[in-house]
Amino acid sequence: MSQDEIFKKVQGVLVDALGVDDDEVTPTARLTTDLHAESIDFLDIVFRIEKAFGFKIGQGELFPDNINDPKYVSDGVVNAAGLALLKERMPHVDFTAFSADPRLEKVSEVFTVESLVKFIANKLKAGTPA
Repeated sequence: MSQDEIFKKVQGVLVDALGVDDDEVTPTARLTTDLHAESIDFLDIVFRIEKAFGFKIGQGELFPDNINDPKYVSDGVVNAAGLALLKERMPHVDFTAFSADPRLEKVSEVFTVESLVKFIANKLKAGTPA
């Protein structure tokens, strides 16, 4: 499946899950700030991606979980160990901008349509079974 085909399917998933228009779902659109996804929407997005692409997504595989641990976060800021963990767990995400301002409240802003496409392409390439 090509990147364009994956993007089109992801676009459809996000239009259905978030009630946005096709033209709002661009590769650089951030799920939270641009497409107004809320935490509950992330569960729906995961479910819809699983259904659309025929594979299962493990807890914390696509979006982080349990990052708010004192060994990774101090005073609301993700430390170097936390950032390294995020990068290791989520190679599909570009953490460049987040690294410059690693406040925990901003971690949701790193998830873009492009990061979803990369995640799915990697899963498909790995031949992850449903």
